[in-house]
Amino acid sequence: VFEGIKGSPIHEGYRNKMEFSFGDEYKDGPLALGMHKRGSFHDVVNVDHCKIVHEDFTKILTATREYFAEKKVPFYKKLKHEGFLRHLLVRRAVKTGEILVALVTSTQTEGLNESEEMLIRGWKETLLGLDLEGSYAGILQIHNDSLADVVQSDETLVLYGQAYFYEELLGLKFKISPFSFFQTNSLGAEVLYETARGYVGDTRDKVVFDLYSGTGTIAQMLAPVAKKVIGVEIVEEAVKAAGENAKLNGLTNCEFIAGDVLKMLDTISDRPDFIVLDPPRDGIHPKALKKIIDYGVDRMIYISCKPTSLARDLEMLQGYGYRVERACCVDMFPWSANVETVCLLNREN
Repeated sequence: VFEGIKGSPIHEGYRNKMEFSFGDEYKDGPLALGMHKRGSFHDVVNVDHCKIVHEDFTKILTATREYFAEKKVPFYKKLKHEGFLRHLLVRRAVKTGEILVALVTSTQTEGLNESEEMLIRGWKETLLGLDLEGSYAGILQIHNDSLADVVQSDETLVLYGQAYFYEELLGLKFKISPFSFFQTNSLGAEVLYETARGYVGDTRDKVVFDLYSGTGTIAQMLAPVAKKVIGVEIVEEAVKAAGENAKLNGLTNCEFIAGDVLKMLDTISDRPDFIVLDPPRDGIHPKALKKIIDYGVDRMIYISCKPTSLARDLEMLQGYGYRVERACCVDMFPWSANVETVCLLNREN
């Protein structure tokens, strides 16, 4: 039974995280802060009127660009590996309105008209002077001298507040740091996980495996009605956050393991009664999928962020005796072509 597509509760201003890049809209043009032009490695387009983020994002973005443009601060040129300004990371909790802002810079201070300390202090004061609907949980500076064009931290400095904030999903609290993995549409995520929970059914006295568990959202959602939940996730920071969030929510029957699902399944002594799969975009490695199938659970749920990967994995699952009983999609990314899919699989005798 295909149950159609469930819409996001909000269609504008739904994203809770954005990574903006510094650059110029054309060679040697004025400072830009926004998104990469489609198909271009260099050109950056200002996005002062972006409709998929809350207005607080726009105010912070515009104020940051105008401040550093006035100060004539150079942006980081990726080919020359020279310059100071790299990225602006903004996260905002939908439920609490807490905002975390991180300015990502290199440690190259050549070409600055004033000291880095004075420059960053002035930027912080500019942000604190903005009229926002939400409130700052923290304002950070992140040093990143990596040659790769990625947002990562060599050193994180807390300029104001703290380096994390809290978001709420389905009555659970989640601590989120600058690089925590978290669904980018909080209200849409509630629809997605509520749908998954409805598919799971009765898990009393059952051991549940949450594979590719991220920060443990699904595991914690099922823990109150399960005997035990074991989450496996390759990103160590996500596993650490999952453990902290479980404590935050008073859950004692969750266990989170850091490592590749393919290898970690051989180390777990427990056997699952039910399995939840929420893999990355590329789907599940065939060898890992065979190990999952070999558990022989009667039912499992597959949550997919890329339908073509899901279709490929379903061929193998169906070849080993599973069939799709129910499926539906959730529009997590309005105004884009992407959709999340939830499938309930039953093992035929």
